[in-house]
Amino acid sequence: MTEIIGKELADELIAYRHYFHENPELSNQEFKTTAKIKEILKNWGIKLIPTGLKTGVLAEIGRESGPILGLRGDIDALPIQEETDEPFKSVNPGVMHACGHDTHIVSLLGAAYLLKQRESELQGKVRLIFQLSEEANEGALQVINDGQVQGLDAILGFHNASNYPVGYVGLKVGITSGAIDKFKVTLTGVGSHASAPQNGTDPIVALGAEISAIQTIVSRNIDPLKGGVVSITHVESGNTWNILPEIAFFEGTVRTADKEIRKRIKNRFIDIVKLTARAHGVTAAIDWYTGDPSVNNDQFLTNIVRDESSKFTTVYEMTPQLGSDDFACYQETIPGVYANIGNGRNVGHHNPHFTADDDTVLYGTEFFEKNSIRILRELSKDKS
Repeated sequence: MTEIIGKELADELIAYRHYFHENPELSNQEFKTTAKIKEILKNWGIKLIPTGLKTGVLAEIGRESGPILGLRGDIDALPIQEETDEPFKSVNPGVMHACGHDTHIVSLLGAAYLLKQRESELQGKVRLIFQLSEEANEGALQVINDGQVQGLDAILGFHNASNYPVGYVGLKVGITSGAIDKFKVTLTGVGSHASAPQNGTDPIVALGAEISAIQTIVSRNIDPLKGGVVSITHVESGNTWNILPEIAFFEGTVRTADKEIRKRIKNRFIDIVKLTARAHGVTAAIDWYTGDPSVNNDQFLTNIVRDESSKFTTVYEMTPQLGSDDFACYQETIPGVYANIGNGRNVGHHNPHFTADDDTVLYGTEFFEKNSIRILRELSKDKS
């Protein structure tokens, strides 16, 4: 148990964690989750701020003058059937907190309780953002478009990390995650009987050539010392054994950490798809969806969080990875820090056997509470 959280509060927070884990909800459907968060905050006398969104919660603690720090915790779950033996496993079929967002919710709640007790000491204001729909890569943009981050001087968040002991805090200045793009390619040829391919134009052969050629983008066009990955995850065509279809399609994702590499991969992808399709006599339609940018931690704030967190736990240098998080959308205009907090070395995220140590929420609570006080203090100095 961490030093600032007594047994009574710890037990209460862990009970809340079990509740949220047992009652997961998908992106944009977090209605019970939203209602429960509001109920808890109201019981603690914390000010709720009305929003224009159907789910998610906004609240504030602190004084009207001084800097404003945003704390973000995402609240949605995944479409996965839970296969753990937890006594508090999901009761919603096919829905599971397989990414640990239940620990994020309760860490932010715990910090809210502690910060409310010290409200008169805060050198500014803390804005609590219980964010909807992170897993759909759209929640942060909804929050931004709703005006919930207006006036913020900084923003802080974390994600539980399944590859580190519980409570360890991972930090890194600069890029820590991948930008995310999605694509879908539809190839259209001319259908024919499978015994007479010369009477048609086979999109399946073209599809195979496209997939093989796309694999050369990273291996032959990108500096090996710089990150990038192109993954084709869904391929579909035809519906029976003796007919060559008219249409084939494939879709997947691109992950990058460098803006120039992101542009280069997209441009090379489009060239390969169009030219390969032409060589095989089919047409290609490309749907490209530009997703979240990379998480990019502010140096000044990261150094503050590193120093403060080292006072109550072990801090390690985070290794960048190409998974994405829409926290990056906030950092496009607001200086911010996004950390990792170890959840006890369990299986990886998005796995039906995923779980997390209950103590993750206690360390997450302390992480938010202590760093909020310190960041507001440092920002107040900077403004004076």
